[in-house]
Amino acid sequence: MCFLGLLSIRKLRKQNTGLKYGKIGIDLRPKSLFMKSFLFSACLLFTFLFGNAQTAPKNWYHLDASEGYNGTSATKAYKEIIKEKIGKPVVVAIIDSGIDIEHEDLKANIWKNPGEIAGNGIDDDKNGYIDDIHGWNFIGGPNGKNVGPETYEVTRLYAAMKYKYENADPEKLSKSQKAEYDQFLTYKSKVEAEREKAKSDLEQISAFESQVLKGMNSIEFALGERKNEVRVLLSDDPYKGLNLNETPEIAMAVNVAKQILKQSDEITNVSQLKESLISILNDEKTDSQNKLDYAYNPDYDSRKLIVKDNYADSNERFYGNNDVEGPDALHGTHVAGIVGAVVGNEIGSDGIARNVKLMSVRAVPDGDERDKDVANAIRYAVDNGATIINMSFGKGYSWDKKAVDEAVKYAAKHDVLLVHAAGNSGQNNDKTDNFPNDFIGKHGFIFKKKCHADNWLEVGALSFKPGEDMVAGFSNYGKENVDLFSPGVQIYATTPNDQYQYLQGTSMAAPAAAGVAAVIRSYYPALTAEQVKEVLMKSVKPIGDVVKKPGTKGAEKVAFSELSVSGGTINLYNALQLAAKTKGKKKIKEELQKGA
Repeated sequence: MCFLGLLSIRKLRKQNTGLKYGKIGIDLRPKSLFMKSFLFSACLLFTFLFGNAQTAPKNWYHLDASEGYNGTSATKAYKEIIKEKIGKPVVVAIIDSGIDIEHEDLKANIWKNPGEIAGNGIDDDKNGYIDDIHGWNFIGGPNGKNVGPETYEVTRLYAAMKYKYENADPEKLSKSQKAEYDQFLTYKSKVEAEREKAKSDLEQISAFESQVLKGMNSIEFALGERKNEVRVLLSDDPYKGLNLNETPEIAMAVNVAKQILKQSDEITNVSQLKESLISILNDEKTDSQNKLDYAYNPDYDSRKLIVKDNYADSNERFYGNNDVEGPDALHGTHVAGIVGAVVGNEIGSDGIARNVKLMSVRAVPDGDERDKDVANAIRYAVDNGATIINMSFGKGYSWDKKAVDEAVKYAAKHDVLLVHAAGNSGQNNDKTDNFPNDFIGKHGFIFKKKCHADNWLEVGALSFKPGEDMVAGFSNYGKENVDLFSPGVQIYATTPNDQYQYLQGTSMAAPAAAGVAAVIRSYYPALTAEQVKEVLMKSVKPIGDVVKKPGTKGAEKVAFSELSVSGGTINLYNALQLAAKTKGKKKIKEELQKGA
């Protein structure tokens, strides 16, 4: 549990079991049993917030290896290939938590439904969705309410079987029932274990807070009238400077203070230090409490309380509302900015794609997305003109995979490319399930093999660091099931209320790839979705380096080429060159029709 994982971590979309990070090596030198009990927690305390100091330029993910970073080469591509060329507008759907459509760096590129009249309460374009001006919200209710916190899929599976097996006698069950019962016990065990962990985390956070604040109070007393000289704690020997006795509580407070002070020049006194710490810990308390109240609560049902659809009916299409921002659009707004923030306006950040319109389709709550909503979100995006769909979410269990698979096939039929984040658990997706995925059935008469969707691009996360640190330590990977890697660490992009922020995850890597795909579709519209994927895969920058294997905390090394199908990183410059040499199948079709 990372106490100071910060709000931004939770909003990265946990994907599977969540973001996992290694220790950053804070030397706490425990001198008591109490200190030892907090060693692990404190070592993780600053992993994301303070353990990843922003050392890369804000636009690193646009840069080329020749400029010192394994970015997308977007800057080089625009400068040397695209120049002043005007491409075809491309609609990119962002299936996510919602987008701040009024953001200063996004609003010019927000998709607008040409067939709908805003605010008249009429389904003008007859698509089944009333006033869907900028997209649709599949996790909202008819009364305008929205799903925020949500259960995890494992909780829903447990709840669905609970009535049947909670008091069942395994000796009286049939063979098929016994198999289902065993699944039920697995779900139950997971949910109950996570609830106990959340309770424990709450207790530990409170105890940790109490001890660190006690230490900070001692520091404040030692400073006395020198209250604005708190940065003396950054010295090699803060104890000498303040004449402090190094108690366990003070030692912890000093280390916490150092990490905070290194990240903010604006903090000048202990009161500000305490405010910063309390704010972050309160976020973590809320996170743990939400796990108890929502995520791992089998009695919580957002569909009954808010959405009011018939969740058992996977064919139901028309529910939700037109609130495409929702209660917390941090994640979706950041993702949207990576794809298509206005290029060259000298504010905020530049998106990868220049000629793009962003459609907001809300289907991702603060918890696990539901398969029914994902399937409908894909269909909505396809039916309303999107040719690329970004999906920066994922989970370890699936309720109705068939519904999603049918939607993926629907997208393929309509020539739509799906770009999906591989997940942030540092796991091998060849060995561990990650949903949704591109397995859409099986083929073969005797020996059945999994059938992959040709319009699906699975993306892992790349760091700005060179050499063995090139791959993000949290990123999922897979020689068979992850297609390529894309920038996903310290990505600076739009956040709600005209703000900008660094976030990281495969959630950020996917939209960088989606942005590259959008550029290809803009300038080479004759290429099919399948061809665009092929171009992106064949034009990667191959990486021959040996890198730290994700999920191993650097203890294990592996050839980069073993982590994905392509063995390389996405590269817009190379992709444009290859696209120019590729005969578009849509163009061939048009020529054949003309000839007939």
